[in-house]
Amino acid sequence: MLRFEHTEYLYLLLLIVPLTALFLLFIYWRKNAFKKLGELQLVEKLMPGRPAYKHQVKFIFLMLAFAAICLALANPQVGTKYEKVKRQGIDIMVAIDVSNSMLVEDIKPNRLERTKLFVSRLIDKLPNDRVGLIVFAGNAYLQMPLTIDHGASKLFLNTISTGMVPTQGTAISESIRMATRSFGQDEKKYKALILITDGEDHEEDPLQATETAADQGIVIHTIGVGSPKGAPIPQYKNNVQIDFKRDRAGNIVLSKLNETILQQIAVKGNGQYFRLSSGSDELNRLVSALSAMEKREIEERVFSDYDSQFRYLIAFALVFLTLEFFISERSSMRMRNWKIFQTGKV
Repeated sequence: MLRFEHTEYLYLLLLIVPLTALFLLFIYWRKNAFKKLGELQLVEKLMPGRPAYKHQVKFIFLMLAFAAICLALANPQVGTKYEKVKRQGIDIMVAIDVSNSMLVEDIKPNRLERTKLFVSRLIDKLPNDRVGLIVFAGNAYLQMPLTIDHGASKLFLNTISTGMVPTQGTAISESIRMATRSFGQDEKKYKALILITDGEDHEEDPLQATETAADQGIVIHTIGVGSPKGAPIPQYKNNVQIDFKRDRAGNIVLSKLNETILQQIAVKGNGQYFRLSSGSDELNRLVSALSAMEKREIEERVFSDYDSQFRYLIAFALVFLTLEFFISERSSMRMRNWKIFQTGKV
């Protein structure tokens, strides 16, 4: 089991992109500056010490060292010891809608990012319960089976995006059936499904799947994401927004929260409906509803001890910093003499 103790430092890796862009601009400016002095062949003869590729090599070494330092700050850890854990809790599957409509920004920063923040805070309030993750759009997939290891749950949660399900749509029925299969049928209690979506079901009626799940003792709580009046769905290319989704007539399509179907699912699933907002009221009410359920003893083996690996990354960074330091920015005299020997020209 690999985890990062301080994941916030991983964002520093994003600095590599602007630093690379600045370096490429420097190379471009430098080349144009030499062109202004005259023909490049003549300039190279007048400046025999000018390096050809050493700036590029030094920059690559510096970026490798920088990346290693960022990863070291995040402190990667490897699980080294298993331990049996017994707790009183329930099994909770969280089904998250990852269709493109979850990119709508009627709640900031968008529906999906707000959902992930909500689920992360929810996991923190469920110390004794097993948690699993399901993602769905046109199809449903088990992202992570039920586990008491909440650190792993958050790692899987952070990887969720709209691009992970190839088929678009909002198959609520399929997500409910996936959860029903994931729980198993050994006991008809101690199980809850939290369904988080904007409710725009483009497939079959989900109430039949809800009834089947309820017969298996699964309590279904639904959480609506978005606004009933709707907002346009942004479209991206190479992580840059290029337009909004349009219909065949060229009109912008609005994605609206369908609270009616989510309320019906919650009623038929013996649960409650909540509307996701910027506050914490719905989180506290959901936790209270889950806490009121009958508990059972849960036993699971989890990693209880982790070994930090940052020292290897620090050593890696020092190696590349040392290599960068010993690379001279001037062409070596030995290399110049070798070129003269080959060409016979000074």
